[in-house]
Amino acid sequence: MTAAAIMNPLRITRRLLVGAALASAACASLAQTAAGFPNKPIHIIVPFGAGTTTDLAARFIGQRMSDMTKQPVVVENKAGANGFIALQYLLQQPADGYSITIGTNTTHAANSALFKKVPYDPLADFVPLSGVIIGGSVLAVSPNTQANNVQELLALAKKNPGKMSFGGGNSAARVSGELLKELGGIDIIHVPYKTLPMAITDVMGGQIDMVFGDAPAIMPQVRAGKMKALGVTTRARMPGYEDIPTMAEQGLRGFELNGWLAAFAPKGTPPDVADKLSKMIADIMRTPEAETFFGKNAWKPFPGTGAELGAFQRAELQKWQRMIKSAGIEPE
Repeated sequence: MTAAAIMNPLRITRRLLVGAALASAACASLAQTAAGFPNKPIHIIVPFGAGTTTDLAARFIGQRMSDMTKQPVVVENKAGANGFIALQYLLQQPADGYSITIGTNTTHAANSALFKKVPYDPLADFVPLSGVIIGGSVLAVSPNTQANNVQELLALAKKNPGKMSFGGGNSAARVSGELLKELGGIDIIHVPYKTLPMAITDVMGGQIDMVFGDAPAIMPQVRAGKMKALGVTTRARMPGYEDIPTMAEQGLRGFELNGWLAAFAPKGTPPDVADKLSKMIADIMRTPEAETFFGKNAWKPFPGTGAELGAFQRAELQKWQRMIKSAGIEPE
């Protein structure tokens, strides 16, 4: 037997030992990463502007994460393009758990059906962490609009076909408006906005006629007499806003639409770090403080595990695709 033949098994054994050592070191490093996480500021990337429900949720969670970890949590608003800008930015950051997002039914479900090309995969490019909140929208008009309920608004639109318009800053607003057109038999124009507050400003200024949006952004203007709330998109009346009837109550049978917010990390985030983030966010959303804070604006917390959020998201992708197709919306 040659020396080369004798040495070959030794080389193989040595390689196996080195490989095992490297794998062990990698596991130890991962454990240390999770154990020491976080040891620097966490950034929450928000796909919509300041004052939106997504922004309020990010700041609520961020403050409490900071209290829990003793590390700063920075909220970064990167509004525009139905969330494309924010999520592309997020996916350019290191997948180490220090950059996460509060996504929505727009960014992580509806966009796939609203656009021919989406610059990310809502499932494959993200690690689901936890659900945040779920709820509906409010339909509001200018106080000068000659309509005090949905039926009067429909009558006004039928007298002015193709002349009235609706706005909003997300997919729920777009689909809500298209459902109003379909179920109400009216011809109104969709005006897209980067963010909901911009649409609200234009309703109050008379540039557009109506807007579908989150209660926290719309109801302060309603209370101040700057807008009128005509209906809500939920199946039952919203807690805290029981004086506003549902769209279905006002003759639009089958009109029901809920939006949701959830936390995601970019793909490649270490599983132990993702689990730690998931637990932190879910624990925050299970507190009575979260129930009260979001409940006053008709939102319900729905915390859970990453696996539960993943299953929910997959079902929502299919649901929003069906709704968008049913509403006759062609992908842009």
